[in-house]
Amino acid sequence: MSDTVIECRHLTHRYGKRLIYDDLNFEVKRGKILGLLGKNGTGKTTTINILMGYLRPAGGTCSIYGENVQHLSPATRRRIALLLEGHVQYSFMNVEQIERYYAPFYPRWNRDAYYGLVDKLRIAPRQKIAHMSNGQRSQVALGLILAQNADMMVLDDFSLGLDPGYRRLFIDYLRDYATAEDKTIFLTSHIIQDMERLIDDCIVMDYGYIITHRPARQLMEQFHRYTFTTDNIDPLAEFATGRQTEIFHPELLRGHAELYSFLGEDDVRAVLSSRGVRFGNLRRESLSLEDAFIGLTGKY
Repeated sequence: MSDTVIECRHLTHRYGKRLIYDDLNFEVKRGKILGLLGKNGTGKTTTINILMGYLRPAGGTCSIYGENVQHLSPATRRRIALLLEGHVQYSFMNVEQIERYYAPFYPRWNRDAYYGLVDKLRIAPRQKIAHMSNGQRSQVALGLILAQNADMMVLDDFSLGLDPGYRRLFIDYLRDYATAEDKTIFLTSHIIQDMERLIDDCIVMDYGYIITHRPARQLMEQFHRYTFTTDNIDPLAEFATGRQTEIFHPELLRGHAELYSFLGEDDVRAVLSSRGVRFGNLRRESLSLEDAFIGLTGKY
């Protein structure tokens, strides 16, 4: 049996004349937690809608468990749990009632997963959803997703509405749960600090293409910020825009410059020298996942 859960090949999509991405290729292996990272409008939610069969791409194919996403069998659909921005229906119910309502629809329902999270998040069992904050509603939605006991979870902006403490608690709970139960998770979030604690692999998207797809830990270990003194970075103008592989987003401010790169320090020196950049005090800095994301996609 293949270890590949999600496979997308030559994926192309556009809204009218606006190209979202072209020739997108990626796969997700069983038991992995993959984070899809990108600025607003780069196609994260579009990708989820294509994966779930809600949207037909302009070109290319996606499959889940070997089946084309446009024609998933009922058995395969039951293996997938989907969360779209923390939405909860039936707000007239309380925490206990909504669990009892959902349970009969899912043969593998795991009420312990639901109440385990609800208890950790200190939500009263008889509290009505209508009287909850947006953050509390998100917590209930996350509990309902876990209780479905699906083999794969798709979570779009999963931390929406959660305050920092509860985000940390849920992330640790989800990580432990996914590892223990060998779950595959495909997720997005605008809060990249959360991703650093949670994901195994990451895809970083820019407008129209994937910049990199690799283990998150490897990205943070191999991608660095370099700072140096100089009075001119015009020779690096070719790296300021477009698809880059060596140098990313060089910037000069009051005699101090910075750039980002997967290259080692000696190779960065060689690139600067070969392009006639006069520089001094070259320093390499390690990056968090959020800093690496900014280095790859740009600050603005």
